Amino acid sequence: MVRETEPSNNEREFVSKAVAEGLRVDGRAHNSVRSIKIVLGPELGYAQVQLGKTRVMASVSCEIVRPSAGNPTDGVLHFNTEFSPMASPAFEFDRISEEEVMVSRMLEKALRRARAVDTEGLCIVAGEKVWAIRVDTRVLDHEGNLLDCACMAAMCALLHFRRPDVTVIGEDVTIHTAEEKNPIALSVHHIPVCVTFACFNDGEHQVVDPLLLEEQVMDGSMTFVVNIHRELCTLSKAGGTPVSPDQVMLCASIAAVKSAEITQLIRQAVAEDAKKRQTDKK
Repeated sequence: MVRETEPSNNEREFVSKAVAEGLRVDGRAHNSVRSIKIVLGPELGYAQVQLGKTRVMASVSCEIVRPSAGNPTDGVLHFNTEFSPMASPAFEFDRISEEEVMVSRMLEKALRRARAVDTEGLCIVAGEKVWAIRVDTRVLDHEGNLLDCACMAAMCALLHFRRPDVTVIGEDVTIHTAEEKNPIALSVHHIPVCVTFACFNDGEHQVVDPLLLEEQVMDGSMTFVVNIHRELCTLSKAGGTPVSPDQVMLCASIAAVKSAEITQLIRQAVAEDAKKRQTDKK
């Protein structure tokens, strides 16, 4: 159940003391991520990810647009995030919160700026027509760590998505339906995964994948964006308590392991969905 109120002083003290003693309110270890459930489809480009009780859906759509003058051969990749008031009493209708802005910016950094998707492969006619890919993420249930869940949902949706095939003859561009030609998957270079840590006790202790209660009590947070090759795409720590270099390196090594595990889950879900679709066609 989503928390509707700020934690009391007793709750704050309890969570902080528990973390200092190596415990967490839900029984997990400091370096344990909640259970992950991935649901894809039925339409291509739709994904829903559940991280514990936090749930986010993502859908991908596309249209043909004119490229920017500075990047005439690059397609467009855009992220839009919506926090539904149904997900948490903290979210207000028609009002953008700081957390919503933060999640949108981090998705931009994690997926677009890290060049997870080959935007050059979205070019149809240089300087004239390119594909614009839009990823809409919507928070359905908020029980902590929205960013990591939203990143997984967006990445699953991008891997699951297929754009229409096109034929270019001179200046004429023909967009084919799925019945005429098989849609084409996006070219994905790598799968960045967000792994967030909550900091407690003046930065002395960190826990991965914080619950909402832990987020409300923490002294600060730190997010690593890592792929399966252990490449650090982005490290974000906006304010909060300082963290020692040794603690940062420890969290980075944990993030690399968690990223590899989550990447395997994503790939498995996409492969199983593709296999099911092939079976249904027969």
